[in-house]
Amino acid sequence: MPMKARLTDSLIRFFSLTYAVTWICFLAAIALAGGAGSFITAPLLLLGTVAPSLVALGIAARAEGIAGMQAELGRMFASMGTARWYLFAVGYMAAIKLAAAIVDRLISSSWPSFGTEPWYIIVVAIAFSTPVQAGEEIGWRGYALPRLAERLGLARASLLLGLIWGCWHLPLFFMPGVGQYGQSFPMFLGGTLALSVALAWLYANTNGSVLLTMLMHSAVNQTVGMVPSAVPNATSPWTLNGSRVGWLTDVFLWITAAYFLIRMKRIPLSLAKTPLSGYRF
Repeated sequence: MPMKARLTDSLIRFFSLTYAVTWICFLAAIALAGGAGSFITAPLLLLGTVAPSLVALGIAARAEGIAGMQAELGRMFASMGTARWYLFAVGYMAAIKLAAAIVDRLISSSWPSFGTEPWYIIVVAIAFSTPVQAGEEIGWRGYALPRLAERLGLARASLLLGLIWGCWHLPLFFMPGVGQYGQSFPMFLGGTLALSVALAWLYANTNGSVLLTMLMHSAVNQTVGMVPSAVPNATSPWTLNGSRVGWLTDVFLWITAAYFLIRMKRIPLSLAKTPLSGYRF
């Protein structure tokens, strides 16, 4: 089978199995929430969340044995990166949120609500949460991104992966008790597309280090609440009824994503076979 056909086949298998495992787990958790089986919702949510990496490792092991699995795990440490890329990973979403807060202040003449978590708690949470992100990032950025980039180029690959990654979260918007419940899914999807571009940019500039994308994923999760953008008591995920801070957050995410997409034109198609030499701002 030609290389491109094998790549397409492996990606279709990866995305199909990942969606199947995750959505079965998430939908089962929704069905059991509050009932006699609610005690198993947490394990179901955990299994659904780590499905991307479990599926990726399983496919790699089936195709190439232990060596294939080791190769996927090795992507976590492809490059430790320089200090500025750690700063980018940790500070990107915090900077986006600060920019949104400042513009909101200029528009309304008053500051938006800020989160109550102390900065040192956020720092500790980022450190502890980073290893947990292996459950997603080995799959999304470790397995899928380089293979998509070999077919489409990094810019288009980052956008397609962002669409797939964002839609993968959809059941959470119908799950009471989680942060996404009832919020605007179209707004979330738009932000996730832009964030996927930023993660791909980080990946390219650190020679394909999944560890740095894990750190950034963790930092995004922990700092997005610095300036909350959720709409209280929201119940309809299909609306565009988002807060002004939410819309401003998406705008700034896309301003930076547009810059990264333009710069990505210089990056070669194949990220799967050869290490990158590093790309600069």
